[in-house]
Amino acid sequence: MPYDPESTQVVPTGFILTSTSLLRYLPQPKKKKTETTMEVFHLPTTPPLLTSIAAASILLFLLLSDNYSDRFATKSPPPLKSTHLHQFPPISDRFRAVHLPEISEEFLAHRLNLRKAMETRLTRDEKLELGLARARAEIRRAAKVSNLSTTVDYVPSFAVYHNPRAFFQSYVEMERRFKVYVYPEGDLPLTHDGPCKNIYTVEGRFIHEMEHGANGFRTADPSGAHVFFMPFSVAWMVKYLYEYGSFDQTPLRVFVSDYVRVVSEKYPFWNKTTGADHFIVSCHDWGPIATEGNPFLYNTSIRVLCNANSSEGFNPQKDVSLPEIHLYDGDISPKLLSPPDTQRPHLGFFAGGNHGPIRPIILKHWKDRDSDIRVYEYLPKGLDYYELMLKSRFCLCPSGYEVASPRIVEAIYAECVPVIISEKYVLPFSDVLRWEGFSIKVGVSEIPRLKEILMGVSEAEYKRLKEGLRIVRNHFVLNRPAKRFDAFHMILHSIWLRRLNVRLA
Repeated sequence: MPYDPESTQVVPTGFILTSTSLLRYLPQPKKKKTETTMEVFHLPTTPPLLTSIAAASILLFLLLSDNYSDRFATKSPPPLKSTHLHQFPPISDRFRAVHLPEISEEFLAHRLNLRKAMETRLTRDEKLELGLARARAEIRRAAKVSNLSTTVDYVPSFAVYHNPRAFFQSYVEMERRFKVYVYPEGDLPLTHDGPCKNIYTVEGRFIHEMEHGANGFRTADPSGAHVFFMPFSVAWMVKYLYEYGSFDQTPLRVFVSDYVRVVSEKYPFWNKTTGADHFIVSCHDWGPIATEGNPFLYNTSIRVLCNANSSEGFNPQKDVSLPEIHLYDGDISPKLLSPPDTQRPHLGFFAGGNHGPIRPIILKHWKDRDSDIRVYEYLPKGLDYYELMLKSRFCLCPSGYEVASPRIVEAIYAECVPVIISEKYVLPFSDVLRWEGFSIKVGVSEIPRLKEILMGVSEAEYKRLKEGLRIVRNHFVLNRPAKRFDAFHMILHSIWLRRLNVRLA
């Protein structure tokens, strides 16, 4: 649950009302009697007379207030609306989505002063929060220093990072501390598995790496975890639960609702935070729709989504934009492994279906209109998609039906500067990456001027953008096994940042 860094208000514990429908693919635990709880904070002792007067005054004020019942009524989150999540404060300039609240610095100083006397008396949750407070302090400190110790697989650059020192320190803190508990509930194929090739590759590969990889982040002890992963695959839900052609997405919502019900009844962790430290990963277009199965999952939990549309409920304060990585057979095409450093005869290139609101405009203005900007709806026989990318200086990456496009990552692999033409798309890893350091953003209204804009990029600027592509490439590669700073670790780092931005009671 994101909060204002200037506020000292503690987020209360919550209670989730679970679904009563049955879960087809999950074992059913015995139902337990549950009750709503609230935390009690002990205030400093005051004289009895003053206490009585103060209490009476507060009670009288509340009784006379018109919204007395609203203040203390137990409510579920508001109905799901596309605009519901737009009320959060703007992204912080200090570290993009992460506030790194100053209150944690005070908390850290207080705990450190009393460490010798109190360390053994801290609860497990307090120790976890203390560790996160120390991480925040180290990140702030690193952001201010001028020198940066680094490793051979990381190249610090202010051209492509908002603050490379803060990013590197945050990454190191993640490796040092971050622990993820993967819920064991659920059976194959809908849980603990996912597609590892084609358009939804990143969804399945993340699940597999989290389940089976020797990455050091997974913990078998849920009481020592910072976040909790619900490893269901929306892509496999669509394959196995959705009736093709029905347009009925209810089975997806029901499955998600039932999964949350099972873990909330069997474990104390969901109800403790109303899901604020839980996350899901989905690259399917219907990922956001599936999360509507539980209002707390939709409004409070960390949703890692390829369909990162801020006009449809995606909230960058708590949600994570997942890069769409299209690997036809599970691996990068050999043509894109080592892009040749040769002259590129074409100014721009695009080939793709005529769908969504943006692509028809591109096809109208540029299809078969200019030999410098090669725009196709369907590639003619004899032309190769990747070879055209490798021969082009700029690759057009417009949104289709949904905001995300696999062309962005393909362009990065090909060292073809991405020209992002999208509206309301929250770009992947934008907490730490300066996308203007390796891509160009063009507004929909500027499509008729596309050639003028691309011709206006100087040779020096073009070389700078290409160098930026070489630096960030590793962040978008799915390795088996995962390697430092690759796509798996960048996704996990984005989740780590959201957890840093949550203060749990």
